Amino acid sequence: MKIFTFDTTLRDGTQGEAVSFSVEDKLAIAQKLDELGIDYIEGGWPGSNPRDKEFFARARELHLRHARLTAFGSTRFARNRVDQDPNVRQLLEAATPVISIFGKSWDLHTQRALGISQQENLALISETVSYLKSHGKEVIYDAEHFFDGYLSNPDFALRTLEAAKNAGADVLCLCDTNGGTLPGRLTEIFSVVRKRFDGILGIHCHNDSDVATANTVAAVEAGATHVQGCFNGYGERCGNANMCSILANLELKLGHTTIGPEKLTHLTSVARFIAELANLSVRNDQPYVGRSAFAHKGGVHVSAVLKDSATYEHIRPDAVGNRQRVLLSDLSGRSNILYKLKQHGLTDRLDDASHRELLERIKQMEFMGYELEAAEGTFELLVREALHPGLQLFEVVSYEVTSRGAGTKESQTVATVTLKAQDGIHSATANGHGPVNALDLCLRQCLAQLYPSISSVRLTDYKVRVLDTRKGTAAKVRVLVEWSDQRRSWATVGVSDNVLTASWRALLDAIRLELMRLLEKDETLERVVEDYCWGV
Repeated sequence: MKIFTFDTTLRDGTQGEAVSFSVEDKLAIAQKLDELGIDYIEGGWPGSNPRDKEFFARARELHLRHARLTAFGSTRFARNRVDQDPNVRQLLEAATPVISIFGKSWDLHTQRALGISQQENLALISETVSYLKSHGKEVIYDAEHFFDGYLSNPDFALRTLEAAKNAGADVLCLCDTNGGTLPGRLTEIFSVVRKRFDGILGIHCHNDSDVATANTVAAVEAGATHVQGCFNGYGERCGNANMCSILANLELKLGHTTIGPEKLTHLTSVARFIAELANLSVRNDQPYVGRSAFAHKGGVHVSAVLKDSATYEHIRPDAVGNRQRVLLSDLSGRSNILYKLKQHGLTDRLDDASHRELLERIKQMEFMGYELEAAEGTFELLVREALHPGLQLFEVVSYEVTSRGAGTKESQTVATVTLKAQDGIHSATANGHGPVNALDLCLRQCLAQLYPSISSVRLTDYKVRVLDTRKGTAAKVRVLVEWSDQRRSWATVGVSDNVLTASWRALLDAIRLELMRLLEKDETLERVVEDYCWGV
């Protein structure tokens, strides 16, 4: 069955905390949603703010091939005639083919929020829908707080739907605006409405009880053929029903048609595209599109997945454009290591003893506080060292850091590093913006003559995490440092009860790794590491 998709990321999604899109962002997202095959894109409320008004003005330049752009607003204000209501006028001025309006379904809101009678509220709904239809618009009526309203006064809630339907509304969308309805109760109520009204019924759920997506799927099973949601679950308070999960569940679990299986393979990339413009990260544990959605850590799991991925994966990751990952940690079995090496034909380069040694080293490092899931550079170094046992590119003879400050003035940091390399002893002293920067400069100076290209590597991020807060300033810390060589990024990790030592270890790993890369241009090894880097 065809289920119509209505995305409100650009309107309801922007009401979520920390979610903000510029006009340019909204235009880019609208284009992307159209390419994905979304049926309706709700662009905003033109009567509420200048940004949305500008969006609709510029949206006329968009070349949407499939989606119908939708403007959102309310029924007329009680004090205004419908043809003189500013909100209704701006909805028409948005010049979209579709208009979505909300009206009150709950007698509590009618009495308290609007301060009008039930009959007056029915007139607001009927007159607004009728007026918009007279201007040739497709009208989607959002019955706000419908499920709460039905529980409070079912007769009145149903009469609000009748008012919209009789006035010509093309879609009646039932909204769980407070997000407090559970699937069983929602199904009961939706089924009552389905029996009473023909035509297209929609569902719009919020996630305050953590069941917005489940409620949406339940409504479809009860007869809804129009679903509303936001990508990545953005939205006010706890968010809206997650459009990513809605699309995947309806297509892959229930066999309905939303955007189609071919376009569904772009779901993950679109979710990440929207998150990038929102300057937010896609939650790792987000179903279907999160980086952990098909990640396997336990050795028993990985062993089974190697034999048949269906043992621990409910769908094929590529069906939604995602990818299977294997994580390495103290929970890893030997299969985790074999998976990574076998995936790119490297298994034969390590014998059984080397496999076991590599696994034990990883487990011991995790026990000490290392976290290789987020430090793919350190993992790559371990693999390279296992492939080349005994290779030592340089030896640290000594390092020293001194910071001096006076009063409120910035402290001055000086580092001195002495290394023993193939061509002898190298020593360097440098002033830096803090100890890590000073040590980094010294290392480069010591190695630059022997390895000139080492200068291309740059530190791009630096994080410190306290591992045992009970010990206060004496606690062990984990330092995660991200690097880039302008071609790709990777992270290395160091652990110690001394933050400077932990930072130094992460720094050394990064430099050693880059030198090993320079000395051995092994494309197969680069591919296995690149795959791992994508995963973490």
